[in-house]
Amino acid sequence: MAEETIPTSTDSEPRRKVLSSPYLHRLQRRHFLLFDILPIIGTAAALAFLAVRPIGITEVVLLCSMWLLTGLGITVGYHRLFTHRTFKAAQPVAIALAILGSMAGQGAVVSWVALHRRHHEYSDREGDPHSPNLSGDGILGRLRGLVHSHFLWMRRHEYPNIVHYAPDLLKNRPLVRVARYYYHWVVLGLAIPALVGGLVSMSWLGAVSGLLWGGLVRIFVLEHIVWAINSILHMFGTRPYASRENSRNGAIFALITLGEAWHNNHHAFPESPSFGLDWYRPDPGYWLIRVLVTCGLATELKLPSPDRRNAKRTVNRDKSGDKSIATA
Repeated sequence: MAEETIPTSTDSEPRRKVLSSPYLHRLQRRHFLLFDILPIIGTAAALAFLAVRPIGITEVVLLCSMWLLTGLGITVGYHRLFTHRTFKAAQPVAIALAILGSMAGQGAVVSWVALHRRHHEYSDREGDPHSPNLSGDGILGRLRGLVHSHFLWMRRHEYPNIVHYAPDLLKNRPLVRVARYYYHWVVLGLAIPALVGGLVSMSWLGAVSGLLWGGLVRIFVLEHIVWAINSILHMFGTRPYASRENSRNGAIFALITLGEAWHNNHHAFPESPSFGLDWYRPDPGYWLIRVLVTCGLATELKLPSPDRRNAKRTVNRDKSGDKSIATA
């Protein structure tokens, strides 16, 4: 993942789907160190800092609230609204979701969307940037695949051409402006918990603790939740719906992933704003969308019809030969 200052092919050249250059790889390496490695170091520092300042209610509230806000920015904004256009949102709502998603430190919105659209195009085939199923057979191959898809792929990868994969977003000037200030939004997401922690405790120790727990630990926790969807849920879980790739549902993770763990459902019906699909399957991201609809701030939800769902439902053996649980 990288900044939005990315060169794209000119109109006189054939449009390429991916770009690769030393410049892009430097940006990817910098992003990897700043937003993937640094949160690990920050989490270790937060644990060590407990000897100086034990964790209190302020730190817990900052961690949980910032995780929820930025997590909803990713699942409702980056994923359901901007990538798959599963609903339409009022412009202030769309911008707010883009800013919250940017604070998560997982890449600027246009880059993230281009990357995820490429993932859906090539899911679990050559060209998928983070499949766990392309690293060989056997236990070692599966372990290599999990490590690659969960973490290591971000060090260096082909960059999806945003002109090819996200032309609709490039026409949205307010959204492009948000993307250009990506690093500023990440810093803001760190500054807010530091400021709140300092003001509540009226001390620098409180500010540092707020920065660590509401900032770096929060980024660390949210990142690994999102990455687990790329890795674990393309290898383990249930497959109630037929889909050409190896996406799985992980019901036990539904709440902590804000509904993203209904991953097989999502790949089977990528146009649906509801990933759980049924009311009894927890999907906090969809709950927020329904609130927006009630407030007149979201419209044109594209839910799959019962007939379409039934046509894709399966209780047969999946690709790996294991029984798929249609009711999971």
